Amino acid sequence: MTRSPLRSRFSPAEIAALWQAADAVADVARPATLAHFRAEGLSADNKASAGFDPVTAADRASEAAMRAVLAQLRPDDAILGEEEEARPGTSGLTWVLDPIDGTRGYLSGTPTWGVLIALADEDGPFLGIIDQPYIGERFRGGLGEARVDGPLGQHALRARPARPLSQAILFSTFPEVGTAEEGAAFRRVATRARLTRYGTDCYAYALLAAGQIDLVIEAGLQPYDVMAPIAVIEAAGGVVTDWQGRPAHQGGRILAASSPELHAEAMALLQG
Repeated sequence: MTRSPLRSRFSPAEIAALWQAADAVADVARPATLAHFRAEGLSADNKASAGFDPVTAADRASEAAMRAVLAQLRPDDAILGEEEEARPGTSGLTWVLDPIDGTRGYLSGTPTWGVLIALADEDGPFLGIIDQPYIGERFRGGLGEARVDGPLGQHALRARPARPLSQAILFSTFPEVGTAEEGAAFRRVATRARLTRYGTDCYAYALLAAGQIDLVIEAGLQPYDVMAPIAVIEAAGGVVTDWQGRPAHQGGRILAASSPELHAEAMALLQG
């Protein structure tokens, strides 16, 4: 992908300011989400006309807090979030926010949900944070950053070296991936992987960037679900595209891999 002139113009001071803003946004989301996590009586509204697409008071509070910080620190940038209307901007930059990715897991008390924050231009995301407030882990990638800060200290993010699918660990949020056709395509990969696990939402992408797993395959995602993971994984040396090898920042079918070689092997199976 050709590097955007907008990205190329950032000075070291501007890069530092962008990261300062991103961390400030993540910082306010932590107390907003933890205030309700595992709380007695936590309930959710269903946004879906069919099935279950929950939203909680924590989702709304988290996004409102993040937007308030951006209104103060980055008033010229646009905002695209899951729970509120998009805010236009004039800078050519857009903050993409998912206040709780994995609300089903949040409702269940599992610590695998996360707060997603990305900064994108016309070419897609180039800065991303995957933050897990309960564990206290923050995965950061883009503009020269690729690291995790958490209970075990600070470490560089580095995707695993190339390995064949037969030795790979594959993650997905749901066993029933997308449509029947998409599920069949997923199973063609899963049956050849060494290990397949489910249910970790955005945390799977963080594990890929940290070199713990090799593949994440999903379908039916939105831009706010994938932009931060794309930035973090690419900064760690991984690859993220759709199932045809095209840019994936608009969501849909997602194939994230630790190496180009493994990505190519999985994509060939997804395409049948």
